[in-house]
Amino acid sequence: MKSIKPSLLFLLLLVFGTHNILAQVKPIFENGEAQIVPELKDSANWIRTDLWVETDFDTDGDGKMDRMHVDVTRPLQTETEGLKLPVIYASSPYYAGTAGNAPIFWEVKHELGEAAPPRNKTEIVRTGKRPIISNSEIMQWVPRGYIVVHSSSPGTGLSQGSPTVGGDNESLASKAVIEWLTGKDNGYTTPDGNEKVMAFWSTGKVGMTGTSYNGTLPLAAATTGVDGLEAIIPIAPNTSYYHYYRSNGLVRSPGGYLGEDIDVLYDFIHSGDESKRPYNNKTVRDTEMAQGMDRISGDYNDFWAGRDYLNDMEPMKAALLMSHGFNDWNVMPEHSYRIYDAARAKGIPAKIYYHQNGHGGPPPFSMMNRWFTRYLHGVENGVEEGPKAYIVRERDEQSNPTPYADFPNPEASDVNFYLKAGAPAAGSMGLEKETPGKQETLVDNYSFPGAALAQADYTEHRLLYLSPVLTEPLHISGIPKITVKLASNKPAANLSVWLVSLPWTEGRNAKITDNIITRGWADPQNHASIRKGEPLVPGKFYEVTFDLQPDDQIIPAGQQIGLMIFSSDAEFTLLPKPGTELTVDLDGTVLTLPVVGGKGMVEKAVK
Repeated sequence: MKSIKPSLLFLLLLVFGTHNILAQVKPIFENGEAQIVPELKDSANWIRTDLWVETDFDTDGDGKMDRMHVDVTRPLQTETEGLKLPVIYASSPYYAGTAGNAPIFWEVKHELGEAAPPRNKTEIVRTGKRPIISNSEIMQWVPRGYIVVHSSSPGTGLSQGSPTVGGDNESLASKAVIEWLTGKDNGYTTPDGNEKVMAFWSTGKVGMTGTSYNGTLPLAAATTGVDGLEAIIPIAPNTSYYHYYRSNGLVRSPGGYLGEDIDVLYDFIHSGDESKRPYNNKTVRDTEMAQGMDRISGDYNDFWAGRDYLNDMEPMKAALLMSHGFNDWNVMPEHSYRIYDAARAKGIPAKIYYHQNGHGGPPPFSMMNRWFTRYLHGVENGVEEGPKAYIVRERDEQSNPTPYADFPNPEASDVNFYLKAGAPAAGSMGLEKETPGKQETLVDNYSFPGAALAQADYTEHRLLYLSPVLTEPLHISGIPKITVKLASNKPAANLSVWLVSLPWTEGRNAKITDNIITRGWADPQNHASIRKGEPLVPGKFYEVTFDLQPDDQIIPAGQQIGLMIFSSDAEFTLLPKPGTELTVDLDGTVLTLPVVGGKGMVEKAVK
């Protein structure tokens, strides 16, 4: 082959660009998915660098715009052949380490409406610097023709600023990094210097993913509407800190972390510059959070509204693949559904994947691959078409979801269940109302956890209502709702509701879906509004209506569906001294279940 004269080469480069002339390696696609490119899979040929991206905010009070620590992993060919590739970007407050078991939770054993004892604060002791932030995502995506970028969120690791746990700076930090990836000259080689670095190897197409807090930040970035962020795959994201730490006006902990609150999480992640912590602690934790979080009433307010991404979705345009577990009692499944529902209403390309397990759990890799291939590489693979929901059935592997037209299942319709007295043993529930005027009373006692109450044959500490034994499986899909008409003998009370499948299965062979169908919690003081509760008048009846957690579950034949109403939940709520009495008016209480096949299916299943 004849050599090209320099003048001709210059002309070709000018006309066609360096990418088309120099690049010999290109991404490979089969069946709509990016494949491993042999020339890109050797990690010895990857370039790893770290840098700092400047934002347009100053949250640590030093008079300078905060800079976020960023690392980049890219193939050698982006340097030697002019190869440009799209970016998979992940951000986190956890990369630099956390406080581990050190954070001190709030005391939960006190009367409702009373302040808890002061919480002892704690701080992370940094054991070293981490110039390369993370290795996550790299092995999956770099060999398939992507560049992988990580950043530590504000006030963590080597990123400047202060953590705010859902504040605007966490959204704007990721936005600034994406702007750098799309050509802005806000990248620097050092945290304080003036030498700039450009993302010349980026196509300007960015996708984000991550789990839990790391899954929240892709959504946070997307709500800014930043150009270049084409697609996100949040996995078990916290989409509202109110919904994480409160429930319908009730102070409620995330599962497994009784007594945690937003200021505890602040302490847990605050791994940044120790010299900036006094200012950050005073400004964020001890002022903004202390004045806004309100552990006494549990009401929704402007502080919580500012940390609810559903309120910020107007600018969002990134294609959304949402993932969550129906039995995630930490970041509960409502977090994903509320955003998915809003995204599809906006006309944003959106799909949802739900499995039956607990916290975490990404979609099958093939599904993620097709999503990023479509929106970052521009391959028309049809991923946006077809079923909108993928549900892992109870005994299936997470890699084998069943496709459905959507979630909730379009074939589901609401069915009302009414209650028949039976306390302190079990009453019943069915499709017809019983004789009006029946009331039953329970006595609060947090010493008995929900699982024990559900299995008890006879107890005054809960009310339990059972369906007939199912003769056929019953498929619930959607958001169950309940209205409880109740009176309390005290001005404040917890209200907890579990929907269970009985008989209870225990032991090594028990599955996470065997017993608890879904749950919900509410403060009766907020019966009229979650923004303002009012003390209960002892003996006066109130109607409290709220949603339980979304679910898609097939209850097998031979089981009974049980509605359990009790007061303090030992795993989730504040724990006042036992003795509060709740009296439930059965005629004014109704459970609404979304059932595939509707009322006719229920009638068939309970013959």
